[in-house]
Amino acid sequence: MGSALSCCACGCCGLCSSAAGKITQRSARIAYCGLFALSLIIAWIMREISAPLMRKISWINTSSSTTRSDEWLEMQAVLRVSSGSFLFYTLFALVMIGVKDRKDWRDSLHHGAWTAKLIGWFILTVLMFFLPNGVMIGYGILSIVGSGLFLLVQVIILLDFTHNWNAAWVAKDEQFWYAALLFASVVCYLGTFTLSGLLYYWFSPSGETCSLNVFFITMTLILAVGYCVISLHPKVNGSLLPASVISLYCAYVCYTGLSSEPRTYECNGLHNHSAAVSTSTLILGMLTTVLSVVYSAVRAGSSTTFLSPPSSPRGGSQALLESGSKDEENEKDESRPVAYVYSFFHIIFALATMYSGMLLTGWTTAGNDSEQLVDVGWPSVWVRICTEWITGGLFVWSLVAPLIFPDREF
Repeated sequence: MGSALSCCACGCCGLCSSAAGKITQRSARIAYCGLFALSLIIAWIMREISAPLMRKISWINTSSSTTRSDEWLEMQAVLRVSSGSFLFYTLFALVMIGVKDRKDWRDSLHHGAWTAKLIGWFILTVLMFFLPNGVMIGYGILSIVGSGLFLLVQVIILLDFTHNWNAAWVAKDEQFWYAALLFASVVCYLGTFTLSGLLYYWFSPSGETCSLNVFFITMTLILAVGYCVISLHPKVNGSLLPASVISLYCAYVCYTGLSSEPRTYECNGLHNHSAAVSTSTLILGMLTTVLSVVYSAVRAGSSTTFLSPPSSPRGGSQALLESGSKDEENEKDESRPVAYVYSFFHIIFALATMYSGMLLTGWTTAGNDSEQLVDVGWPSVWVRICTEWITGGLFVWSLVAPLIFPDREF
């Protein structure tokens, strides 16, 4: 297993290292996304094919009374790749604490030294395969907490995206774009109510008393109406588009939560299609994760994003941002403050790594031999449902906070 993993990882690192020297400071954020994607691909591959190789590692395949299932061994491989990447990003987050301007030597480390970074990431990933299973159990438990935090970050990213989308189209101040806003809002609301209707059909089968599922779905509809009413209130500086996008997202999160209910649960009407549901949930979860990470990386440096340092002016000058981009690519102005918080930037990647690991292992903590590595279980259900409610709470707060604290800028 060690030699096979080394050959695979060395090949990837070799290809990446050859391109590392060509990475400019401007593209460093995208390079971090590329490294995240590389670790995600390797983890996914290990999830599918690593069982025969993992079975040969004595300190991982330690069970003497029973034979470890292939699913358990594959889960171990995923968690070890995930923990290596998590440790990599966490170390960088710790190292980058307190970086405030470009003259700090850590600024060069953040943007450069990519060959050394790839080698370091590779070493950390390989070292994880030499750790005992107990460490992975602890990492799996920690990943559940980290995944919940990432879902919260994902919500903040979505709020940032919807408000900026709405502001960009309103700023055009043309009839066409106002009509486009209305059309997009109507489409999102139609999607919300259509999906909610399907949820009633799928997760409240006739002849079964499914009060919990009915409560979840009904709350989703009530909240969707509430978002619309609050957004259109004359005292609130809101708009229909963000409310509709958030409503659709909440309906989607409700679906992922309900589809994660155990297959033996009588109110899970999709239990006969478990393989298709698990695959679709995994793909959608991975897609939203990658989009969130890429969006946070691309938006880093904008003064309107939560990644901006406290000293960044809100709604800042576009000329300053363009100047910062040129400096990032061509020269280093040592007196210029950093464009975004490097430490928090790496924390997002670390949390995304944990969340991806949980998706690939079905929110299993490696404490038992799971026969089904799919995104199923009550922990997953409640994490998703709570995320939906937190999403709604944050959205409402973004609307009413300016009324409660008029002297502060949100």
